[in-house]
Amino acid sequence: MKTSALLTDFYELTMAQGFFLQQKNPQVIFDMFFRSQPFNGGFSVFCGLNDLIDIIENFHFSREDIAYLETTGMFHRSFLDFLSTFRFKGDMYAMNEGTVAFPGEPLMRIHGNLIESQLIESILLNTINFQTLIATKMSHVFHASNYGKILEFGLRRAQGVDGAISASRAAFIGGAAATSNTLAGKKFGIPVSGTMAHSWVMAFPSELESFRVFADIYPDTCTLLIDTYDTLGSGIDNAIIVGRELQERGKSIGVRIDSGDLSYLSRSVRDRLDEAGLEDAKIVVSNDLNEEIITLLVADQAPIDVWGIGTHLVTGGRQSSMNGVYKLSAKKNNAGIYEPTMKVSNTLTKTTDPGIKQVYRFYDAQQNAIADLIALDNEDVTVGNDYVFLHPYNSTDRFLMKSGRYTEIRPLLVKKISQGKRAVEDPGVHTLQNTVQKELATLHKTYKRLINPHVFKVSLTPELKNLKQQLISSFRGD
Repeated sequence: MKTSALLTDFYELTMAQGFFLQQKNPQVIFDMFFRSQPFNGGFSVFCGLNDLIDIIENFHFSREDIAYLETTGMFHRSFLDFLSTFRFKGDMYAMNEGTVAFPGEPLMRIHGNLIESQLIESILLNTINFQTLIATKMSHVFHASNYGKILEFGLRRAQGVDGAISASRAAFIGGAAATSNTLAGKKFGIPVSGTMAHSWVMAFPSELESFRVFADIYPDTCTLLIDTYDTLGSGIDNAIIVGRELQERGKSIGVRIDSGDLSYLSRSVRDRLDEAGLEDAKIVVSNDLNEEIITLLVADQAPIDVWGIGTHLVTGGRQSSMNGVYKLSAKKNNAGIYEPTMKVSNTLTKTTDPGIKQVYRFYDAQQNAIADLIALDNEDVTVGNDYVFLHPYNSTDRFLMKSGRYTEIRPLLVKKISQGKRAVEDPGVHTLQNTVQKELATLHKTYKRLINPHVFKVSLTPELKNLKQQLISSFRGD
């Protein structure tokens, strides 16, 4: 499927034309990274990469796109002709999708000419920022539920059609068991699931009849919504009647509660089901759930088997966006040598790290992640050496990683696109979901706390830190 390159910010096109008319199109390197953890958490889940690779491979301007740009009156004919044959032909190095990531470290490096690297900025940030946000949110929810069964119910609350599709993909990768989004199920092979709406119950002469009809049609997947009229009155009573009828056929029911005090109601419903001999019946809850509410319900030992989450998952809840950015870090000079460059700011966290970089993750003998070290790509970071870790901003904060403290070092940035073409297979969402859980298993529980999590160390090598200080001094005329 072709992807319209008009899905970009307009200034990307006007800048690209300026570079084109000035014949200024050197080879460059851009980094994509984020500045702070979403949800005040201790980690993020890098997501959206394989969708992005497909998008970049097929990024182009159609004849209709070119005709539209011409109507703006902003573009020269020669530049429009250039765009008519445009394809990204550069390289991408990135972390594996599903990797846990931390602020300041490059999630990906783009190698290409200035124009092509600039034109993919907006779609790159759009894809990675949103899916990383949702996968991270889902991983927090999954952890809060004590790794229970989560159903993603967010289609009707998501930000538009693409937001819903992307959110379903990211939520599944982050740990969801299934989605209500049928198209996402088809597109990605995600299990689909659903119960019933209150309108189903209300469409029949009685609640009992509505339950019986549903059970007759779907005896193997029968979950009854019991809060349409009276959860602990008619709802659970009629569910028990139908549950016993299904039990005689060797089947079991589920009941769903979508309102009220979920701790009190789930306990009361569990008691009633067990008293009726329906110990196998599952309790599903929904109703604007988020990780904080789930944490309280789990701590309260509410007998809940399945969690249905929509709004607060697919929208990001209290944080609606990820603050990922895309910054130039190196450019080739006339001699064909890459020169490091950076953005300098009075705000320390907005001062970027220069040069071509690699991220290394250090692991101990138990395969626990200890810390990440950002190094220049030409530095030799191998097992058996001591390494000085320098804080990205604080000039006095440092520590020494002794060779005996770690047993493995993994470089995280791997080539994913080569000369505009996918260089790796898409592992699929099921493999990526497993990747996320394996990654989270490498983090100590203190990094996964929802409240006041421990901060994972991301540091610079002395060589990179020195380069950064030299460039800051030269740009400021020190």
